[in-house]
Amino acid sequence: MNEPQGKPWTGPRASTMRRLLMIAYHFPPLAGSSGIQRTLRFVQHLPALGWQPIVLTADPRAYERTSPDLDAEVPAEAVVTRAFALDTARHLSIAGRYPSWLATPDRWASWRFDGVRRGMALVRRWQPSAIWSTFPIATAHVIASELQRRSGLPWIADFRDPMAQDDYPADPRLRTRWHAIESEVAARATHLVLTTPSATHQYRARYAHAAERIHLIENGYDEESFSASPVTAAARPPNGTLTLLHSGIVYPSERDPTQLMRALRMLHDEGELRPGRLKIRFRASAADALLRDLADAHGVTPYVELGPPLPYREALAEMQRADMLLVMQAANCDAQIPAKLYEYLRAGRPIVALAHPPGDTAQTLRSSGIDAIADLGDAVQIAKLLRAIIGPESGRPRMLADAAAVAAASRRGRTAQLQRLLETLSLPVAAPLPG
Repeated sequence: MNEPQGKPWTGPRASTMRRLLMIAYHFPPLAGSSGIQRTLRFVQHLPALGWQPIVLTADPRAYERTSPDLDAEVPAEAVVTRAFALDTARHLSIAGRYPSWLATPDRWASWRFDGVRRGMALVRRWQPSAIWSTFPIATAHVIASELQRRSGLPWIADFRDPMAQDDYPADPRLRTRWHAIESEVAARATHLVLTTPSATHQYRARYAHAAERIHLIENGYDEESFSASPVTAAARPPNGTLTLLHSGIVYPSERDPTQLMRALRMLHDEGELRPGRLKIRFRASAADALLRDLADAHGVTPYVELGPPLPYREALAEMQRADMLLVMQAANCDAQIPAKLYEYLRAGRPIVALAHPPGDTAQTLRSSGIDAIADLGDAVQIAKLLRAIIGPESGRPRMLADAAAVAAASRRGRTAQLQRLLETLSLPVAAPLPG
């Protein structure tokens, strides 16, 4: 549906309600990405803080996979407009090939044209007080930049993870384009937001002229989703198999499981691990073929289980039933933290981390009271950690998060941070809408 959904706010705070135009590719019914949660939860919690969301997103045809499981969580007060968009790789390729310019700055570049047109229509109709856009789909920032130029509205650019890096994207032409977009955002946006401490420091150093406009708002978990997730007692196998759950995408480079497979083989060869003692379940990995091939190559298939995607709340329930939760993050992502990590903290189960020790993922876990950490790129370290967690409980490292660290990571609290940033813009209350 491409026509706007929603209506003017009529709640008890209607006379003081401001409107925020939110440009995001990741939005229901998109499935298969934890990135959807950041925008969705901002949209959910902003109305209680005096802001009505006006969402500009992509037509669902652009999504590789969709699911209705989060549709009901979009509040009725939110206005949602879906602009025409195609996925270049799926819709515009011939024999699997397509001109690179059709996928610059990303595969959804076609979203820009109708996005700007519909975005200006939203500005005229809903008179938002500000614009907010979110990466990692770079086209969202391209649309926002053009809307800001035409409307003059203040703009908050949400980068989440770092955008242009020394070796990413791998294609030099695309990397040059991303650098150009990033520089334009730094020059034009009123505020820039990152999700990790290291990324925030990097951007403040890279754009010193904008350092005071660069802020940290981390990812988090949604308490309401956890409260509504049906959790039943885990049915433990009679042989006492310890299940280690990795929930979410396994990126071949950023979450390379090769050394984990080597570590399993080392423990097996040393007689410290036998089938039936440990099972690592990869849920919705989007890399089942890679995991299957690596497990076969290292002879550790009995220790690896592959599971299909689950609806969001069922996935949360599974996290809360798991014996232990596994997070993986390589050294090339030291300035990034998987959004899933915050849901792990809230799940209240022991957490095992394979992450580069100096990186933000490991630092966040240590500050939360967890020290079950080994370098994802070091099979010997991983084997040592696995040996400890399958051994006697008295010898296990700390794997449970402190209550204070969990409480601090709620999505409602993160939305309050965004609201405080919006309030610094000294915006007038939106004028009443005609009709």
